[in-house]
Amino acid sequence: MTPAAEGRGNQTAFVYGVTAGNGGLGHSAASAVAALSDRGARVLALGRGHSQPWSLPGKLPDAEWRQAPPFSPGWKFRYTLLRWRRGKLALQHDRELGEWAAEQVERARPSGCYALTQVGLETFRWAHKEHVFSVADNPNGHIRNFQQVCERESERWCGVRFHGHPTAAMVDRVEEEYALADYTRVYSEWGKRSMTSFGVPAEKIYVCRQTINLDRFRPAAVKAPSKGPLRICFVGSLDLRKGFVYLLRAMRALGRHVQVEIVGATGDRDCAKLFARERQGLLLYSAPGDPLPVYHGSDLFVLPTLEDGLPFVLPEAMACGLPVIVSDQCGAGECVVPDVNGWVVPAGDIEALSAALEKAIRRREDLPAMGQESRRAIEQYCGPQNLDQLAAWFYSQVRPAHRETAARL
Repeated sequence: MTPAAEGRGNQTAFVYGVTAGNGGLGHSAASAVAALSDRGARVLALGRGHSQPWSLPGKLPDAEWRQAPPFSPGWKFRYTLLRWRRGKLALQHDRELGEWAAEQVERARPSGCYALTQVGLETFRWAHKEHVFSVADNPNGHIRNFQQVCERESERWCGVRFHGHPTAAMVDRVEEEYALADYTRVYSEWGKRSMTSFGVPAEKIYVCRQTINLDRFRPAAVKAPSKGPLRICFVGSLDLRKGFVYLLRAMRALGRHVQVEIVGATGDRDCAKLFARERQGLLLYSAPGDPLPVYHGSDLFVLPTLEDGLPFVLPEAMACGLPVIVSDQCGAGECVVPDVNGWVVPAGDIEALSAALEKAIRRREDLPAMGQESRRAIEQYCGPQNLDQLAAWFYSQVRPAHRETAARL
């Protein structure tokens, strides 16, 4: 064995681009580092640090946390054209973080690499050159599908060319990540179908569902009486990919029989204008913040997303005992059983969404029992056993790969 091979100990490099534990991508990072830190492995976590308190049950994973420094000065994003070009801003951030992480990886020489897409390219290039096992964690569908949805919806609803994330350069970057990594991990069978439909070989895709905090997200101890308009909630950023405009149009068809509470920040300025226009005359309340009280105060959760590998808000709502309406372009829709714990509707179909809302109104007395079914389903779908599954699979792959590499060297 050469000195290079001997230098690779039982260490995994984990690269991520957001604060682990904050938001959807942050929760992807949190669950990944929790799984990778299992089984006595040493994990070098390279990214934006972690949330306080930790977002999953139990203590903070025993990893070596190295926080990336700030790269570009903040004034660039406040006072230049980048403030209106969020796609370019995301690309610049992810490229800079990826280059920094790859420098750390090259010095550490780990035996395995795991990175969220968009920030892993430089690490995957190193791993490919050094014959080190690597996995790309892909939270959504194929990046090209993501882009096509955003471009189509921007033209349809805003009448403008899409300038957000992902840019063409980001699509190229992520597709190279798919090609270089030994595997791409996705969160659902829907995610796998999206990947293969754009040419990624099925044998390079590993499906492992996500985990949520079932201790924090649980049904309310006391539920408000079911009276007045049907109380629905939508949680997530108000960007075109999440399909919020279809919900508002469906609500308009039902008049004052429904009200919605929205938790999430508005997307770009075009989405903000669209939201301001479409909300007129609706029973609608909107504010960023903690979604838990909103889940507890609602009768039904609705997510008409147009593209989503597994939106964490859906299992969170189900864990809180809510029946759901979700589109067929959403990974976690796999655990929704029509008329048992919710309804699945075609994405982008206002009439179908309106019809599902009408069903919920007619069956309002049944919704609490349907919510109990939601809780039971999500305990199986997004329980802690998924962390064990990911850890067992990853280390069963990385150790044989490490031995083969050592033998070649």
